Amino acid sequence: MKVDNWLRSLSRVLLPPRCLICRESGGNGLDLCGRCFDCLPWNLSACDRCALPLPVPGCCGRCLRRPPPVEATCAVFLYGAPVDRLLPRLKFHHDLAAGRLLAELMTPSLATQPRPRALIPVPLHRERLRRRGYDQALELARPLARRLDLPLLPRALRRIHNTAPQSELDARARRRNLRAAFQAGPAPLPDHVALVDDVMTTGQTLHAAALALRRAGVARVDAWICARVP
Repeated sequence: MKVDNWLRSLSRVLLPPRCLICRESGGNGLDLCGRCFDCLPWNLSACDRCALPLPVPGCCGRCLRRPPPVEATCAVFLYGAPVDRLLPRLKFHHDLAAGRLLAELMTPSLATQPRPRALIPVPLHRERLRRRGYDQALELARPLARRLDLPLLPRALRRIHNTAPQSELDARARRRNLRAAFQAGPAPLPDHVALVDDVMTTGQTLHAAALALRRAGVARVDAWICARVP
């Protein structure tokens, strides 16, 4: 950890940060300028269970009526500018620098959350992983685990069905699409884990993953998300 911090500090001296959004000089040691930082769409008031924006923090009516299998969800940002420019670059264009920046921005908010015993990235199916070449959730989870000094379990959860992209489906079809899509284990898992993913829309992917982990014996599953679609 100390070596990593020293190397990062040295790289900042040799290669001063530059904003990944507008290419101006970075500020506060980030690859993000002060102006773009001030535009970040922080999700400051949201439902404790699903991270839906609310006028005041608490639990939304839907989660009160039907509690989800995720105990708590922290979505650090709303899906808006400039995060909506960084996430597609990470997800579709192999821009791992964007992923590192987003993880760095997420860290202070996640450090205040109940501390899980491990992080588990929401996995891609092996066919999609082969086509894309990398898993964007893992590219967020890896620096988060390092920064927060948490174990990372990238093989604790598998996507066993190559489901259609959720973005192409309505809410009902999304639920059907993800039935039994994930399998956890077989190694024993900690009693409290946090799923890591890039974007949350309806939450169906997270819920399916959480159910698989609960069936495998995990007592509490939280979700740590970069951005929530309102």
